[in-house]
Amino acid sequence: MCTRVVWNEPSGSVLVGRNMDYHRDTGTNLWSLPRGIERSDGVGGNLTWTAKYGSVVAGAYDMMTVDGMNEAGLAGHILWLTESTYGTYDKSKPALSMAVWMQYFLDNFATVDEAVAWIDRTGVQVVPLGDPATGEVPAVHLALDDATGDSAVIEYLDGKAIVWHSRDHVVMTNSPTYDKQIELLKQIEGFGGDKPIPGTDSASDRFARAAHYVGRLPEPGNPVDAVAGMFSVIRNTAQPFRTPAPGKPYASQTIWQIVADLTNKRYVFESTTRPNIVWVDLDDLNFDEGAPARKLDLLGDTALEGGLVGEVSNRFEESSPLQFLTLPS
Repeated sequence: MCTRVVWNEPSGSVLVGRNMDYHRDTGTNLWSLPRGIERSDGVGGNLTWTAKYGSVVAGAYDMMTVDGMNEAGLAGHILWLTESTYGTYDKSKPALSMAVWMQYFLDNFATVDEAVAWIDRTGVQVVPLGDPATGEVPAVHLALDDATGDSAVIEYLDGKAIVWHSRDHVVMTNSPTYDKQIELLKQIEGFGGDKPIPGTDSASDRFARAAHYVGRLPEPGNPVDAVAGMFSVIRNTAQPFRTPAPGKPYASQTIWQIVADLTNKRYVFESTTRPNIVWVDLDDLNFDEGAPARKLDLLGDTALEGGLVGEVSNRFEESSPLQFLTLPS
């Protein structure tokens, strides 16, 4: 499921928070990926590129990126959208596998405006890939935000990219599609309607709560206060651990959440199954071309004492670059 919220806070900094809600563990580790890594589209190699920007990303099963930010302050967030329909893959057109979709933007662009212009120019397709372990084929949409406060929501419907591009699009959850979420929000008090702020775990209710509370955050006194403020909002939209209700075997729970300070280039990660918060200051990572990729093993961090906590840029270990899931040949 998931929730994503952007805050253009009064002193000028831009922060974004997101919850990762899923019905099973996503095997998430953090990766430091330098400039200069060569990548391909994962669906045949018609689109290849060399990473222009370094990035810190959260992976899923070490085979796709689902969240992260680059050194220019562009961030991306993959969330579930059941209505997604990607169309039939046309090999004559530019395409990206779902696994590398978000990473392409972090590798190549500094702003949302640049990314949206590229989508408009190319009409790029997204090709869904099934999880090799379960066969599950995700249905997702993508949010992009940047250090200028700009924002975009990209959904694929009937095989085409629908892009909602505006600084006003600060919240994204799940179903229904974004246009319908905006209309539902108008029913809520403070957004044009008379209904009270709702409290269930439905995507539309989480959308309303996130929009309500992010618009009422007090001005922070410093960057730490700003991160705390954003955490307070996304925790309000988090989903508790629970036994699924009858007929709903895939009830999601929040398994981790992040806050990214796009202005000060700080990426903060909190697991809901471990007691410690960790963060990475991107200025302390080596993104130089030719530098090695590095991985922060979050799965091995199970100790209450002596585990990962605080600023962890020096705890990343050299690794081969993340290997993205590709379309079987």
